[in-house]
Amino acid sequence: MELNKYSKTLTQDPTLPASQAMFYGIGLNENDLKKAQVGIVSTGFDGNTCNMHLNALAGEVKQAVWDQELVGLIFHTIGVSDGMSNGTEGMRYSLVSREVIADSIETVCGAQYYDGLIAVVGCDKNMPGSLIAMGRLNRPAIMVYGGTIAGGNWKGRSLNIVSAFEALGEKLANKLGDEDYKGIIQHACPGAGACGGMYTANTMASAIEALGMSLPYSSSNPALSKEKSQECSEAGAAIKHLLKNDIKPRDIMTPQAFDNALTIVMALGGSTNAVLHLIAMAKSVGVHLTQEDFQRVSDKTPLLADLKPSGKYLMEDLHRIGGTPAVMKYLLDKGFLDGDCLTVTGKTIRENLETVKPLDFNSQDVIMPMERPIKKTGHLQILYGNLASKGSVAKITGKEGERFKGTARVFNGEFELLAGIQSGRIKEGDVVVIRFVGPKGAPGMPEMLKPTSLIMGAGLGKNVALITDGRFSGGTHGFVVGHITPEAFDGGLLSLVEDGDWIEIDVKKRQLNLLVDEKTLAIRRSHYKAPALRVTSGVLYKYAKQVKTAADGCVTDEG
Repeated sequence: MELNKYSKTLTQDPTLPASQAMFYGIGLNENDLKKAQVGIVSTGFDGNTCNMHLNALAGEVKQAVWDQELVGLIFHTIGVSDGMSNGTEGMRYSLVSREVIADSIETVCGAQYYDGLIAVVGCDKNMPGSLIAMGRLNRPAIMVYGGTIAGGNWKGRSLNIVSAFEALGEKLANKLGDEDYKGIIQHACPGAGACGGMYTANTMASAIEALGMSLPYSSSNPALSKEKSQECSEAGAAIKHLLKNDIKPRDIMTPQAFDNALTIVMALGGSTNAVLHLIAMAKSVGVHLTQEDFQRVSDKTPLLADLKPSGKYLMEDLHRIGGTPAVMKYLLDKGFLDGDCLTVTGKTIRENLETVKPLDFNSQDVIMPMERPIKKTGHLQILYGNLASKGSVAKITGKEGERFKGTARVFNGEFELLAGIQSGRIKEGDVVVIRFVGPKGAPGMPEMLKPTSLIMGAGLGKNVALITDGRFSGGTHGFVVGHITPEAFDGGLLSLVEDGDWIEIDVKKRQLNLLVDEKTLAIRRSHYKAPALRVTSGVLYKYAKQVKTAADGCVTDEG
């Protein structure tokens, strides 16, 4: 087939002289107009460590594309710093940014008739946003992950982004002085790259590599490394191979490939956000993926990685022992991955992993063997019950226990919780309830990293549970349940919970229940008045009007 399947419409149609004139205007020559055009989208911007280096990487990708006798053209889309927006009203825009990213990439590539797409992305929502666009467009495409940040250090204490949030909790609990608090803040993020633990960025990068949509080692190559630069160079040849062989995202993103992605999420202890994002990504290619698929894979996949937030290692440590491919090879050898799935190399998972060096369990303990897993089954659990009739997502690594029964402490939004911690309102044995922070209620379903980090920092993490219709950061740990559906704003039972009510979380039974009798609940319903939508215009208003539930991936392009 011709490599310029789409762009030749603009470059060779004699009835489109204006488009040809503009191509000459940007510096292309007559020979260039015969070449396939590859859009290279960067989410680079100066205001975030995750994204600050991406424009430079996009430049390397562009050169690699041109070296393959293709036309590489850079364009840009937005990013939102989850680390900076967490704990502020700005976090309401974070999940919304995924849709803006997907829509804008689809718009540019659709309008410009690009034959292929390479996305150079960093922070949490960049990756699923770019994959959703790739699925919709279904043209040859590759994702290049910007890579992980190096770990920080203060007085011998290893640091990462979550250290900064937990330091505030320690300070509020009078466990940390001003000098050490400031020192932790100043040294937690030493430079470019996405948050270093198995938080959402590294979770999604690993899942997308296992899905087959990025080159091997992409998810574990550090941001500032020769390996990341080499990956950018290899992207040019890879996209040319995809164009030549007409290999498109829907050829790669199959049901079996999504099972591989779910498996790596469970084995590595990935973020709860993977549930939202992978469901949305699957919808973009017509694959039916549900929360129950996560439970199915979780039930049979052991947690093997001792990675933060619940463990002790960072992604740079995984890179040191062989990276994500080493874990994938081990899982494949043990029968946990489908090795026949196609990838963006043009080869199968099995072919990609043939030359990967096996994990050595005698020289490292970042990844544990199947015989000695951190947890025999997966950490992500889908809970139902009267508080979550359409489901909820718990992150249980085994260190928190599997059952929690306590009295509710109710907060309408996370900002009320800060005052509750400072005033000592939260006690051991409480179930903290944060509501009206769902997809519609916030709107935007913000992450509750600040609340969970403050609870941890205050020393209450082992004795308090937290449930919410909001999301959690990949950096969250503790006995937490999020994505409660229906959300409070939609009339879910969460809206009727009162201080002092008994709530029971039973992971073994996969239940989340409010222990209040129906007669009492009926009285509460009769007095309940639903709140007004918090916004009346702008992108948050459009989002609230279009967004589906957390169980449906919070997509906005379904009727």
